[in-house]
Amino acid sequence: MNYNNLLKPIIETSYLAGEKILEIYNDNNYKSSIEIKKDASPLTIADKASNNVIVNSLNKINNKIPILSEEEKEIDYSTRKKWNLFWLVDPLDGTKEFINRNGEFTVNIALIENNTPIMGVVYAPVLNKLWYGLKNHGSFVINDKNNPTKILKKEPSKNTIKIVSSRSHANNEKLKNYLKQFKKYELVNMGSSIKMCLVADGSAHYYPRFGPTMEWDTGAAHAVVKYANGNIYNIDTNEELVYNKENLLNPGFIVK
Repeated sequence: MNYNNLLKPIIETSYLAGEKILEIYNDNNYKSSIEIKKDASPLTIADKASNNVIVNSLNKINNKIPILSEEEKEIDYSTRKKWNLFWLVDPLDGTKEFINRNGEFTVNIALIENNTPIMGVVYAPVLNKLWYGLKNHGSFVINDKNNPTKILKKEPSKNTIKIVSSRSHANNEKLKNYLKQFKKYELVNMGSSIKMCLVADGSAHYYPRFGPTMEWDTGAAHAVVKYANGNIYNIDTNEELVYNKENLLNPGFIVK
């Protein structure tokens, strides 16, 4: 299969999902529909609406590729472990940012092959900014739906080290310990998968994450980072993150 042919429809799908999210975001009544999921995380009608757009679109693009989405029914590992290729979706990454109305939320769609992301699209609807990464093609950013610009991870200079921190899930003690290795740094607070994309496009250098995340939180941005000459590593073993594990919880990691 030529995965390059899937990129354009996936970007279009991300835009459509983003439009649906913005319809709800700009309607001040959405807060009345917030639910709390089993893991205590919030769920809005925007999550559900975006998920419907994405799942319907992916099935039209290729109904033979299975879908693992945060907002779909849980799929048992006995079924998933047979998947060599699947879509990994977070229809609204950064629901807390959505509720807090700071615009730092994204639509995440990744294509995973043999436990590794080979394509990823991350779209921030409020910023109208989209990052994508594709194996053997590279990583790019699209501003305001204009032409894509190639991006590459940048190595920090001695004078400037920018470290991204999670706005809503900061684990201060572990982060403080991590930061002790740097004499001088600038801390950038950001929400959702945008944090990883900032490393990919050279706006920041490192993103350490100690708190819990799921595979759909990282899959799409992992592709963006990976094909911009960076990667996401298990913070304890320094091995690249893998996908479609029996337990979909990620370990702590570092994006660099």
